[in-house]
Amino acid sequence: MKDIIRVATAVPPVRPGNVDFNISNILSYIEQAKDKRVRLLLFPELSVTGYTCGDLFFSDLLLDEAESAVLALEKHSKGISFAVGAPLRVGSFLCNCAFFYSDGALVGIVPKTYIPNYCEFSEKRYFTSGASVSESSIKLGGREIPFGTGLVFDFADRLSVGIEICEDLWTPAPPSSLLSLGGADILLNLSASPEAAAKREYRRSLVVGQSARTSALYIYASAGYTESTSDFICSGHSIIAGGGVCLAENKNYVDSDYLLSVDVDIAAEKNFRRKITRFADAAALEDVAERIWHVAVDSALSEPDAPTDLLKVGRYPFIPEDDALCRERVMELFEMQSVALAQRLALTNCRPVIGISGGLDSTLALLVCVSAVERLGKSADYVLGVTMPCFGTTGKTLANSLAMMEKLGIESRQVNIGESVRQHFADIGHSGTKFDAAYENSQARERTQVLMDLSNMVGGLVVGTGDLSELALGWCTYNGDHMSMYAVNASLPKTLIRRMVDELAKTERFAVIGDLLHAIVEQPVSPELLPPDAKSGEIAQVTEDIVGPYELHDFFIYYLIRYGYGPEKILGLATLAFDGVYTREVIKGWLAVFARRFFTQQFKRSCAPDGIKLGTVGVSPHGGWNVPTDADGAMWRREIERL
Repeated sequence: MKDIIRVATAVPPVRPGNVDFNISNILSYIEQAKDKRVRLLLFPELSVTGYTCGDLFFSDLLLDEAESAVLALEKHSKGISFAVGAPLRVGSFLCNCAFFYSDGALVGIVPKTYIPNYCEFSEKRYFTSGASVSESSIKLGGREIPFGTGLVFDFADRLSVGIEICEDLWTPAPPSSLLSLGGADILLNLSASPEAAAKREYRRSLVVGQSARTSALYIYASAGYTESTSDFICSGHSIIAGGGVCLAENKNYVDSDYLLSVDVDIAAEKNFRRKITRFADAAALEDVAERIWHVAVDSALSEPDAPTDLLKVGRYPFIPEDDALCRERVMELFEMQSVALAQRLALTNCRPVIGISGGLDSTLALLVCVSAVERLGKSADYVLGVTMPCFGTTGKTLANSLAMMEKLGIESRQVNIGESVRQHFADIGHSGTKFDAAYENSQARERTQVLMDLSNMVGGLVVGTGDLSELALGWCTYNGDHMSMYAVNASLPKTLIRRMVDELAKTERFAVIGDLLHAIVEQPVSPELLPPDAKSGEIAQVTEDIVGPYELHDFFIYYLIRYGYGPEKILGLATLAFDGVYTREVIKGWLAVFARRFFTQQFKRSCAPDGIKLGTVGVSPHGGWNVPTDADGAMWRREIERL
């Protein structure tokens, strides 16, 4: 039927830097789309090379391969139109581009305008904004190809297609750019959006809203989880929206290797567009845009401060207050962890090896390992769990470790490291009776050595268990529990991990160890590096007695990294949030501990192992918190003393 066309997104598997592999999968999806009679197909950002190539984008070899590949795609566009992403050298610049093909030809190239350079993004290290390039055409394959940010392509019968790339969607564009793209019937967005908690809903709202604002069909495709999972995981999120309505969307939180298609009636949007005039007058659009900007500025300047007696500040900023939303968030985060680890295991052809202490962090990491191997179609015994009792291990935590491994069905080993550590004490001249840092850290480093060497023996990958709170405080042994081959908990704070374990205990998969999980949630956090209480046999070394309450430290971490607040504002907010729980002086004291540890322990974070970013707050040196190891915290200390 006229004006009804089938459009689709494709999110193929990629290997960053392997153009041949990527093109092979792109061609496969082009053929699938043709078989389904798709007229217009969209691939993700930089799909020819992979988005996460890093400094490989400086390699002429990669860029040469990419240019050859985009030219080779031309002959496959007979009977279909599609857009793919690839880097392109433009003079002395490198641009992140969308290549649009139709009816057997490459008909135009659109460069990305807004180049993100914050948090986990470092695109400005490699790419130049298309707005900075003066060329209107590029010579490629012996002919001139139209090039520019404002291109609109004729497509099918009286239809036009405009292109945006990732952040071009939500960063305010100049009125002239808005006008040119606003005149298109269909807008394509090639993206590579890292996943984070609640970001899927936000991303959907942006796409659906843009379809309403432009009165256009909006097609969005984001890179899938087969991109590198060193620092974050891409979501593979696809959305097709029209008139402010989501017409199609992939179902999984974290996805890859799929084709999403839908039949759309373009006539409806074109009919509505004829009834409105907002795309007809550039001068009017510029006037409206300028007036909206000034109103927003005036409003922001005149807004009064919220009275503190009405200000509500939650104690647990990482945890949604609504129970249903919290459960959904937990499952979303757990799926992201599991998919990321499964991808790493698949790429390395390794089995997970994990140290089990019977504490919160190793428990969550163990559940992630089990979920990851099951995603790979393997049984739970593909996971190797190792418990390594020593001087501080209590009978309760050892029993919990052994019971969990048995009931989950993983392969388990028990390696008592006491004699090895005593031999080490003798080798270095330590008495073995002085409970100092060497006494504690020797145990942690011996455990890491055991895990690494066992990993070598069984073809394994050591899964790290340390969390965001520990990394922020430096509460980990350098090259001991600080080190692993992949850190699945590195961007989760202790308070959230406790809630995640509690919620996962209620799921069908982990009901078999539900009682154990609840017991672990209730026990105090401890590294168990000092001997237990001689009379009771209970844990003698409680972490929160030493470094302070994790609920306070997680609060400090959130407002420092998420918003950049200083000590005065953080102390004020914490005093409101924890009114009746801690006095202002107690909070101030622990804030001073936090500031001292946070700045002096950066050296541990600067060489942390790979681990994906799961939310808006992280301390990874690869985008979560990028500061030099010798950054000075003197300003913080002075400010806290003044308060």
